[in-house]
Amino acid sequence: MEVWRNKLLVMLGLLSVLWLSGIAGYMVLEEWSFLEAFYMTAISLTTVGYGEIHPLSDQGRIFTAILITSGVGFFFYALHVLAEVLLEGHLRGFMLRRRMEKAISKLTNHYIVCGYGRLGTTISKIFAERGYPVVIIENDASLAGELDRNGLLYVIGDATLDEVLIMAGINNAKGIICVLNSNSDNLYITLTARSMNEDLLIVSRATDPNVEKRMIQAGATKVLSPYEIGARRMAVAVLQPTVIEFLDLLLHSSELDLGLEQITVAPDSQLDGVSLMEADVRRKTGTTILAVKHPSGEMIMPLTPNHVFRGGDVVIAIGSRDGLNSLKSLAW
Repeated sequence: MEVWRNKLLVMLGLLSVLWLSGIAGYMVLEEWSFLEAFYMTAISLTTVGYGEIHPLSDQGRIFTAILITSGVGFFFYALHVLAEVLLEGHLRGFMLRRRMEKAISKLTNHYIVCGYGRLGTTISKIFAERGYPVVIIENDASLAGELDRNGLLYVIGDATLDEVLIMAGINNAKGIICVLNSNSDNLYITLTARSMNEDLLIVSRATDPNVEKRMIQAGATKVLSPYEIGARRMAVAVLQPTVIEFLDLLLHSSELDLGLEQITVAPDSQLDGVSLMEADVRRKTGTTILAVKHPSGEMIMPLTPNHVFRGGDVVIAIGSRDGLNSLKSLAW
């Protein structure tokens, strides 16, 4: 950008020098008035061919020839610079898009965020901080610069279009989050995404309870209202401020060596078919299992020592990072 700014300044400087030289030359050589010199300079530099406004002396004709030649030279120089800017800009944009498309095409089990507004910005930041691959779909091309600066993969386009979802890797994605301002757009994306990927985790924003029901029917895994979530959090922040502080540290602090994790038990893993007592998770990993969600959707908490883990169960555990990684090795 700095290079093109400098070239533009050079162009403006040359043009100013030509104009001032032309006006000064006619005023000195031909003793014309400022207006006459200005007019003659204009028709000479633009080569419109209107002819001389007064008969020129030999020095005036030589000066005019030099001025016309300089004007033509400046025109071709300006044309060259503008063409260079346009061609390089298009080429750079093309190469950037190609690199972006190639990077997205290699992703598997990634997440797609539709909309880079206030919600989308925060969501993508959290995903990036935790190391989860994410692709943003944003219809506003003016946000491309911000997305580039934040190092995010993105697709500029309408998320309601099949081809845009395909460009974002919908077929290989693990989940999609619809946070557009329009309930109808989020509903349409939910319906389209489910038809394109039956195993996709779909979380959608809704501000109307009636739309929430339709989104569930359309295939959404979870429908959330930002207003309701915000209101609940504010209420708990007043009634149980220490609980909120603890959860924030647990879920969002990168400095605390403690985390809350959900881990899916794989079939034939070391946990599959084993009871909580037999698994002896606490001694082996230092983690505590708080709850288990069955594939049927049933949530079990607290667990009894005789609870038996099955493949497909989602275990919710708390512990150190190393401990949670050890638990994953048992579950996977």
